[in-house]
Amino acid sequence: MSETESETESTRESSDRLTVYADYVCPFCYLGRKSLERYQETREDPVELDWHPFDLRSGKRGPDGEIDSDVDDGKDEQYYEQARENVRRLRERYDAEMAQEIATEVDSLNAQLASFHVKEEHPEQWRAFDEAIYAALWQDGRDIGDPDVLAELAEEVGLEGEVVRDAIDDEELEERLVGRFDEARRHGVTGVPTFAYDGQAARGAVPPEQLKRLVEGV
Repeated sequence: MSETESETESTRESSDRLTVYADYVCPFCYLGRKSLERYQETREDPVELDWHPFDLRSGKRGPDGEIDSDVDDGKDEQYYEQARENVRRLRERYDAEMAQEIATEVDSLNAQLASFHVKEEHPEQWRAFDEAIYAALWQDGRDIGDPDVLAELAEEVGLEGEVVRDAIDDEELEERLVGRFDEARRHGVTGVPTFAYDGQAARGAVPPEQLKRLVEGV
């Protein structure tokens, strides 16, 4: 998790789209999307969003695919209390509905596999599916690692549930997704959310005015 109000740095990403590196289980990624919604409300044209997945759970995911809470990741209770405090502050700032402040026991790998597949094969439904995943976890407190939950979310945005079930079981797709995780790190991404535009980046659930500066240069 990362939450930085004003950090801007260079990145190798460069396009006419706003690239966002994110992991669904990061509360600041959810809050960053709320900030992005506020920024979009100030524009006549919507911001074209290019999602890049990032894996926060890789170091705690065991060989069986389960999250091992006993793995020391250097984050103690003091870290999590500070994270909760930051979440509460940003939740109030962005008037965000949240059922929980952190979700350390939830693994997003299945959700990212499903989202990755939908983005490639059903791009017209991807944005709604992406938003549904965030809402399911952070507004409703649901387990987005559960294939049944993801299948239900897919159906809510007009897709067949089997689309995401098949994606979750696709080993080749998982290999390509892991490659995207590695690619993000090669691009210098160390925390999420990271918003990148035209070679510059802002990391954290930054306010709408900072997203405007990043995209519009004003």
